[in-house]
Amino acid sequence: MIEYKGYTGVFEFDPSIDAFHGRVVGLQDVVTFEGRSVDDLRAAMEDSVEDYLEFCVEAGKEVERPYRGEFLIRTTPEVHRVVATAAEAEGMSLNAWVETAISEVARQRRPNAALGAKTAKPASKRRTARTSRST
Repeated sequence: MIEYKGYTGVFEFDPSIDAFHGRVVGLQDVVTFEGRSVDDLRAAMEDSVEDYLEFCVEAGKEVERPYRGEFLIRTTPEVHRVVATAAEAEGMSLNAWVETAISEVARQRRPNAALGAKTAKPASKRRTARTSRST
């Protein structure tokens, strides 16, 4: 992975062109880059992100952020019950509990990443977490 200005690029080696080919992930727009070395690849990604940002300004289009900070999780009713009970027992909303749990896993996998975890609000001022079940 390569990171630049909050955008993340993933890449792989393509032997048919004897070069690395990559793309910026987390966007609906397609932003790609390629290079023959990791240094070339890094510079190409930076150029591609800059081109994307410039294009958005020129087109009057809102720059897409790589991630909104929201996603839907589907799980079994049993796991949902256990997690909701654990959150309630700790005086947290379900959302705050899940965010704490996944932030800890993320820190273990990428200890130097800036994760920006939020502080849980007191129980009396929290919004109720919305849940969804597949039928």
